[in-house]
Amino acid sequence: MMMGALVYPIRTDQELGNPSVVKVVLDRKGFALYFSRSPMPYVIASSSAPRYFKHIGPYAYRMGFLIRFTRMERGELERAESLEQLRALENGYKIKMIETKYDSQEVDTPEDLEKVRKYLSGIRADKP
Repeated sequence: MMMGALVYPIRTDQELGNPSVVKVVLDRKGFALYFSRSPMPYVIASSSAPRYFKHIGPYAYRMGFLIRFTRMERGELERAESLEQLRALENGYKIKMIETKYDSQEVDTPEDLEKVRKYLSGIRADKP
């Protein structure tokens, strides 16, 4: 494994439709097949709904791979989605994804930052 990250199940339609929430589809061994800002997979008709996952923050890299990764050119998919992890997939590298039982609030937009500020102010209010 050269690169890894965390995933958490998407639990609401609001998250699924939010382009700031990065979605990931996994293969059977837990490797990322694709990342997108759009809901995926698209379900036409099915007797059971797929599990939807969101990508959670930090990456783990092997040092040698990180050096190579920073020297790779941005590809068409990375430029289209503005997701740097697609650079690894476009260059044929696998990304191991581990499901975590802890959700996380990404901070990618001013609205995300406001959610975190409200959350933290609530924690501080509970402290004596």
